[in-house]
Amino acid sequence: MILGSTEANYPSQNCPVVPESVLPPSRRCSSTLERQLAAQRARRPADPLLSLVVPVFNEEESIDIFLDTVPALMERDGLRFEIVFVNDGSRDNTLAHLLDRGVSERRMRIVNLSRNFGKEAALTAGIDHARGDVIVPMDIDLQDPPELIEPFMARWREGYDVVYGVRTQRPWDTAAKRLSAGWFYRIFNSLSPVRIPEHVGDFRLVDRRAVEVLRQLPERNRFMKGLFAWVGFNAVGVPYERPQRAAGASKFNLWRLWNFALDGVVSFSTAPLRAWFYVGVVIAAIAVLYALFIVTRVLLFGIDTPGYASLLIAVLLMGAIQLLSLGIIGEYLGRLFLEVKSRPIYVVEGIYEDGEVRPPPSSLS
Repeated sequence: MILGSTEANYPSQNCPVVPESVLPPSRRCSSTLERQLAAQRARRPADPLLSLVVPVFNEEESIDIFLDTVPALMERDGLRFEIVFVNDGSRDNTLAHLLDRGVSERRMRIVNLSRNFGKEAALTAGIDHARGDVIVPMDIDLQDPPELIEPFMARWREGYDVVYGVRTQRPWDTAAKRLSAGWFYRIFNSLSPVRIPEHVGDFRLVDRRAVEVLRQLPERNRFMKGLFAWVGFNAVGVPYERPQRAAGASKFNLWRLWNFALDGVVSFSTAPLRAWFYVGVVIAAIAVLYALFIVTRVLLFGIDTPGYASLLIAVLLMGAIQLLSLGIIGEYLGRLFLEVKSRPIYVVEGIYEDGEVRPPPSSLS
């Protein structure tokens, strides 16, 4: 269900202050944004090509529902579109089912990866192979409601470069998942200089000029929500209620969600490293003060028998802190190791279109 729209630039994009302007700050901000939107409206094509980027992994149950629903909605709204499916190493009949449907649906293209590289890599592959003036990444399970695409396009025609869906209600998610998602956004935005809108997933419309910037980002450990926000440009949110999955089951369990959140924080913030520097400073200061206390007590009152329990607690505490700090350093070092090797983000086995298979211009990216 679409609830309306809410204007909001990414938090990192503040309107500039013009000291000599006679307008109050709110009016200056509005005037600056309106000029930017007007400039982009003038550049918008009258009949844009819309690329729907749909990563799939073991989703054979959802293909028919998606293709029976989405193209009809796009035609109803008078949109010119293509659908770019990215098969991320599915082990069921997803690829075969897509190929069968591709015989009758000529507006779809299948990018088949050589193995499972993960959703972020599959999404990157789809964006790289999309031809549209605007791109909309979405899930095949219809939890990203296709009815929202027309409001996205309306905001894009106003001049916005990024239009994202904001989940106001998630009744089909567990309470634990909703709570953990809320905490993640708060922690991420408190640690990272790049702020991401809360309760926003990958479902959004992205203009071609923002896509071209996104394609220049070379990192192998990709957190797409953060990358979309890092690119910037004028953005606006459209609130909606997230529906239930149309078919199939989620491929994300608690462990994968934890690793996904960890990738996001480590990719966009060095705050955990800096925090342990301060922890070290505090512990060193406590140690110096305690040493001065011991020396003073010995000089004034003589030597006490040292306490075994307190010594053991201090050793165990320091050992735990050292292991924890090494683990945090290891997270950053491991990602640096992967980046230095410069392996491709994904490998394309082939591109299937119009009943034919052709090798990609370059199978590595």
